[in-house]
Amino acid sequence: MEGAGGENARLRAASGDLGSLQKAVEYFTTVKERTPSNGNLHLEAIESIAFEKGLLPDVIEALLDVAMSARLVDRFNIRLLKCLIPASVVPESAVTKAISWMCTRKPTINVQVLFIRWLLTMFDLLNSKKQLHSLYGIIFFYLQNDKLCPYICHLLYLLTKKENVKRFRVKKLIDLQSKMGIQTHLVALLLLYKIHAPEYVSLALPAKPKNFQVSGSLWKKAIERIQNNGYRQLAETPGLVNVTEPPMRKRKRKMHRELIPVVSSALHLTELSPSLIQSKTFPLEQLATFTQLLQNFDWIEFPAQMGSVLRSPLLLHYINWVKDDSALLRLDFWLAQTLQEEFTDCKGDSLQKEEEFMEFLNIIIRTQEFLQEGFSCCEDFVFKSLSLWDSLWCSTQILALLTRIPPSSDVISLYFDPLMKLFFTSSVYFKCSVIESLTNLLVKWLTWHSVCVAEMDREIPSVLQSPQNVSLSGLVNSISELVEFSARISMVALQMEAYNSLLLHFILNFYETVSDMYLKYSLPLVIMPPAGIFYPALLSLESVSLNQLCHIMYRYRTNLIALKSLDPSKNVHIGLKVNRKTFQQYNTFVKAAVSCLWTSRNFAQDIHPMGIGIEYNLLAQTGVPDCKSSFTIVNHPALMGHAINFIQKGWPNGKKRLRAIQGKVWNWYVEYLYDQGLNGLKHFLECSIHTLTSSEY
Repeated sequence: MEGAGGENARLRAASGDLGSLQKAVEYFTTVKERTPSNGNLHLEAIESIAFEKGLLPDVIEALLDVAMSARLVDRFNIRLLKCLIPASVVPESAVTKAISWMCTRKPTINVQVLFIRWLLTMFDLLNSKKQLHSLYGIIFFYLQNDKLCPYICHLLYLLTKKENVKRFRVKKLIDLQSKMGIQTHLVALLLLYKIHAPEYVSLALPAKPKNFQVSGSLWKKAIERIQNNGYRQLAETPGLVNVTEPPMRKRKRKMHRELIPVVSSALHLTELSPSLIQSKTFPLEQLATFTQLLQNFDWIEFPAQMGSVLRSPLLLHYINWVKDDSALLRLDFWLAQTLQEEFTDCKGDSLQKEEEFMEFLNIIIRTQEFLQEGFSCCEDFVFKSLSLWDSLWCSTQILALLTRIPPSSDVISLYFDPLMKLFFTSSVYFKCSVIESLTNLLVKWLTWHSVCVAEMDREIPSVLQSPQNVSLSGLVNSISELVEFSARISMVALQMEAYNSLLLHFILNFYETVSDMYLKYSLPLVIMPPAGIFYPALLSLESVSLNQLCHIMYRYRTNLIALKSLDPSKNVHIGLKVNRKTFQQYNTFVKAAVSCLWTSRNFAQDIHPMGIGIEYNLLAQTGVPDCKSSFTIVNHPALMGHAINFIQKGWPNGKKRLRAIQGKVWNWYVEYLYDQGLNGLKHFLECSIHTLTSSEY
């Protein structure tokens, strides 16, 4: 009985809300010009219901018409616009009527600005955009108003198709830019026009303009709250003006579902039949299989809100195939807007919201990996994150986004300096994550270069044709700075973490890529590791690290020989990067490694000055017996376990000790080591011992 009473009370409250809302709407739709004082009560009723449960489409249409007709004083018009929170969708007819009221010049400029801001916020909730597209020329006219111009540019940016780009419109935008100076909104729209029709726009425009001004956060938060809480009571009741709307499905409480709009065509699902047949446009709502994508390839148009393609792998395939720069630019702008709005709210708000935002970042990362192209807005997001980061919040996602920044001269100053501060103040596991991210970043730069070279029949030009338009010398400089930066932080980190084996492993992984840049990625560049990384790896306690170092040195040798044998006429870019000093440094490291592992002359003074040279009397003071042979392949701390195991298997009676490994037994032991999977050690010793005896360099 108590439950039934509560349900009856809820129904009575809903009925009361509906009655008060209906009275308020009837009042404002019939009121004469200049509202009397008792209009406040009706407006408060509308505001209360709108911000609690949202408004039906017919209510929004009626109230928007009242606000834009200027029958009320401005304070009422503005309050009405601010409370137009939809419970489901926004009817396009309401928007077209509102634009027609703008043409009468009845609404004041403040009301017009607020309406356009509201329209930008509700753009994804419009049930159709066909009529709005047909009003493109009228909307473009309002660019001449200084207050409206930024918001009109944003609206036009969302609406622009190739057929909308006309020479006279480009001329108007250029005239406005000459009059107002360089404005972000004008540059963004001009850049989109230039992509659609480059023959009309001859101006030099930045490849990455700034974002549009963020607006409408009050409405967005209200919509998110209403639709997340599942308020659909009003949507289930008859319309106030005989307009019904099908109930919406309850959305999951996931931010990435709220942030990413639903994939929809220019027309709503209820309007698909005759108009779509005439326009031959395939409705995106029906795109469910790859076969459909192939069959309707020529009849697919990108949605007005490009953010919705993140929901559809098929549309991402379509983007990859058509190579439409405008689509990527529009998607980049949408992501920039969303990241700018959500990043400021998610930190420190709630654990759930942070987890949801992390999932949204994961979607962006997966999209970038699928498209094999980074978004410029993510570069700005990473830079802002690094300056405010504590290395714990979204660390996996931000480091993954870091691996997609393009090669440029600003890398060190913009990203590496703040990253270095975080690197040295964080745990060893975070240090390993940073080194891994820098390795992935290097691989992506090198892969991009190798693809460009392969497409040009392996002829290396002075300027590579790429989206970033990076010259070969610029790419080489960026990669050199990346390797040098990684070397600096790696040497310090090894000392800070007492030469941690895990950290050393990630650092050596980085140098595996560095050692093979020419043969694997076609980049004529060789950068040797510093002594602060080579010697800790050579004297490591882990056989894995020693074997990895030997493999790296073997790959260095292979790349150096290949570069040395190049035709001088094709070697024009190598002179400053692979010179005699590089070969000398390699030979010094080879002598040091072979002297330790093979000839029992570790730390010999003739290795100095590029290596470690220690006088014998200083070594003797350490008290280590037979210090000369302490790092041979028999006594090396990383290999001693293998040596003991070899002796135990070969002479189980215990009659032989480690010192017996010499002569023929030495050769047997070397073969035993090779059989243990130490291929890096095998290749290095075989090629380096031969190199030393033949004096190849």
